[in-house]
Amino acid sequence: MQFSLWLALLGATLLISFTPGAGAINTMSNSLNAGFRRSIWGILGQQAALVIHIVIVALGVGVLVASSPIAFNVIRYTGAAYLVYLGVRQFLAKPSTDEESIELRRNEPAWSMFRRGLWVNLLNPKAIVFFLAFLPQFIRLDQPLLPQYLVVAVTVMVVDILVMWFFFAGAARSFQRFTRDARGQLVLNRVFGSLFVAVGAMLAVIH
Repeated sequence: MQFSLWLALLGATLLISFTPGAGAINTMSNSLNAGFRRSIWGILGQQAALVIHIVIVALGVGVLVASSPIAFNVIRYTGAAYLVYLGVRQFLAKPSTDEESIELRRNEPAWSMFRRGLWVNLLNPKAIVFFLAFLPQFIRLDQPLLPQYLVVAVTVMVVDILVMWFFFAGAARSFQRFTRDARGQLVLNRVFGSLFVAVGAMLAVIH
């Protein structure tokens, strides 16, 4: 891949990563509940989903999903339902200020956060459609495809990890003081719960 083309890819990827969405909300929620360092597990789960999306598009399966209203809608509504489920669960979560509850919340298993991040990004058919429109701009069919897709995948992953961890997870640090009392936890749970539900509703309604 030419350096000028890679710079264009880098710029587009930065713009996409800084655009708030379900992944950013999930990252900030993890950072608040489990801490800045451990939020990386949810971010890695989100990256795994991005890689799967890229592979789906590269294999041509993405075209089938995008052109099949039934397949697209099944994935879309499943993803929307999952985000709404996460939102309702967090909205209704009871504040916990005792030491044991706080310890349990901050020590959520890494696999649990990874799995949630994976599903948050994976169950978004619009990401597949986006990559269908996005990737061809940076792929040259007259050159070996595998190295180009590897460059795209690594660039997207590295940029998204840095943005999610150091921007969104880092920004959540400023809200840490609100987790120390029941009222603050209640407010944050309802804010992030509402955001999850809102994104899920948008995914279900917007075509």
